[in-house]
Amino acid sequence: QVQLVESGGGLVQAGGSLRLSCAVSGRTFRWLTMGWFRQAPEKEREFVAAISWSGASTNSTNYANSVKGRFTIARDNAKNTLYLQMNSMKPEDTAVYYCATRSGKYAGQDPADYGYWGQGTQVTVSS
Repeated sequence: QVQLVESGGGLVQAGGSLRLSCAVSGRTFRWLTMGWFRQAPEKEREFVAAISWSGASTNSTNYANSVKGRFTIARDNAKNTLYLQMNSMKPEDTAVYYCATRSGKYAGQDPADYGYWGQGTQVTVSS
């Protein structure tokens, strides 16, 4: 019912920036809670950032401690697109990045709560 397509990944030097995009179709974007997750080789999928649906009273964002102050999650309801702006990137940020959506209105961190996932986009940070 919901289709998510990530783009914007690539190779960047440490200290550089990338912006990931996630195009959403199949459901009204404004009322979807959206999240970004990442998975490095031989590692479990981990939470990066999330943003509540636009109609939620809390209108909250949530970030992993490892990316606070460096990454920013945002949404453009007119374009049905989710973004992740990544600045001051580190080699530890290297992973496949996935966007996902959940039915709840809160920007939770548990990947098990997210029902729809994109195919992912590779981000590689060189030192």
